[in-house]
Amino acid sequence: MLLTIIVLDSVGVGALPDAEQFGDAGSHTLNHTLEAAPVKLPNLARLGLASLPGVQTGEGTLPAVPAEGGYGRLREVSPGKDTSTGHWEFMGVQLQHPFQVFPDGFPPAVMDRFDAATGRGHLCNKPYSGTEVIRDFGPEHLNTGAPIVYTSADSVFQIAAHEDVVPLETLYAWCQAAREILQGEFAVARVIARPFRGEFPFERASEHRKDYSLTPPPTVLDAVKATGQAVVGIGKIPDIYAHQGFTEEIHTDDNADGIRKTLARMRQAAQAGERGLIFTNLVDFDSKYGHRRDPKGYSATLAEFDQALPELLAAVPQEGALLILSDHGNDPTWTGTDHTREHGLLLAWHPGMQPVALGDRATFADVGATTAEALGAVWTGPGESFWNDLN
Repeated sequence: MLLTIIVLDSVGVGALPDAEQFGDAGSHTLNHTLEAAPVKLPNLARLGLASLPGVQTGEGTLPAVPAEGGYGRLREVSPGKDTSTGHWEFMGVQLQHPFQVFPDGFPPAVMDRFDAATGRGHLCNKPYSGTEVIRDFGPEHLNTGAPIVYTSADSVFQIAAHEDVVPLETLYAWCQAAREILQGEFAVARVIARPFRGEFPFERASEHRKDYSLTPPPTVLDAVKATGQAVVGIGKIPDIYAHQGFTEEIHTDDNADGIRKTLARMRQAAQAGERGLIFTNLVDFDSKYGHRRDPKGYSATLAEFDQALPELLAAVPQEGALLILSDHGNDPTWTGTDHTREHGLLLAWHPGMQPVALGDRATFADVGATTAEALGAVWTGPGESFWNDLN
């Protein structure tokens, strides 16, 4: 069995019941994006997207056609709406407490140690938009060489530096130093390298971004790896799990590159009769368009994935399956610039399957339980498998 999981990062499908606690009641990334910037998504509609509760259909966007695969929504039980929280829960880690956030910036106990590690001081140290922070602090950074440190509503410590001022390897070393500092009472989910380039107002060098995650407890990834099967992480997936539980890691530059490399790895595995998991994150929805509140760009990226979907389905081997998920919302019509607390998307397909409603799943961890059952791995953690519903 070859199972491929593709995460459409932030493509939420409606506010969760507790969204009001996060200021997100009424958010709906998919509906609001398509209302603001209509595009046709016929392939996703046929797979089951048009059959989800609360998803609006229309001839110019999602035609109301019968589903050809499995379809449902995922409920996140962990207290958060960020990448790490969602992905960890996918693979069986339900958080009891949210990751630490720093809405007022990081305290001297952190920044004094960080400054000592870099020898250059720092700029900013407050919540900020990633594009605005390099515009507002980039000129001073060029003059001083001091790294730009900022955070967000998520549990992140982000370090921005111009590639002509701070070599990438130096920036990555600073991130590793920050990761060692940000433990215990100061633990954040991720330290993120945010290089940028060019002239004012500057451009993010997203292909050189690097995430340094906290190490999760044992996950379904470890259980699958223990069976001797392949566990291939594509895009930022290995970073999210601190590179734990993988047999192979494949870097990507953007969504198009991620789709190409996923297709190539699926075909390679099918040709070799390889068993295991291919796990991909397509981050452009979130990083390029959700946070920047750009529904037109978000819609165009949805359309690009929709156009690639037939080729992805064709690459699923006879003894294989494809799951398409989302880890949270990032409604590009919403206030602010942060994620939104929404249901995760769940679409499933394998050759010859009959359409099936998978319902509203009780936890993202159902994905991990399903992965373990499909691949014959031992998993006794949370989650209820829906594998038998697909067969």
